[in-house]
Amino acid sequence: MKTILAYGDSLTYGADPADGPRHAYEDRWPTALEKALDGKARVIAEGLGGRATAYDDWTAGVDRNGARILPVLLASHAPLDMVIIMLGTNDIKPYVAGSAASAARGARRLVELTRGNFAGTGEAVPQIILVSPPHAAETDNEIMASNFGGLAHLLAESRDFARHYRRHAEETGVAFFDAASVAHADPHDGVHLDPANTRAIGTGLAPLVKQILGL
Repeated sequence: MKTILAYGDSLTYGADPADGPRHAYEDRWPTALEKALDGKARVIAEGLGGRATAYDDWTAGVDRNGARILPVLLASHAPLDMVIIMLGTNDIKPYVAGSAASAARGARRLVELTRGNFAGTGEAVPQIILVSPPHAAETDNEIMASNFGGLAHLLAESRDFARHYRRHAEETGVAFFDAASVAHADPHDGVHLDPANTRAIGTGLAPLVKQILGL
């Protein structure tokens, strides 16, 4: 059986924008992906609300720098056949990194760390899929929008994810998936997903995962 690490933020954790705080286990995208793989792989969900790619959030009560934590998780869950990285939404907060371009560069660093970690141990390097996050949605939630520098900034930067992530995926030779092609944020807060859209990421990823791992 193959082992896949799903590394992400609140979208991987399964934050519920309407009924909170978290979707049922079966509605989280790593669970949906595992189900779609028909028992041929297990998917380990490592999602933390507020996590960024490779930047510090000094307002947080726990370490949300994804680059600092990733090596620990890779060691904890090794050996791995695949790592799926879906981070970046929190990076566009002005006090974190501020842009989709910076988020994509941080995501690239996670690719480098994953490869370097396993090369250093002499273990096989897992396959990697770099996932650009879904677009934000129009919302009346002023608190959430203000966390991201205002609604206009949030909408514009989130819609710029895919072109930056695709380029870094191509340059580093990893697979790419655009989550915005299958999932849309909920207007309750403009960032998080309802159960159907959360599951859609897992089912949407399944054909690519099967192709790469030969399942």
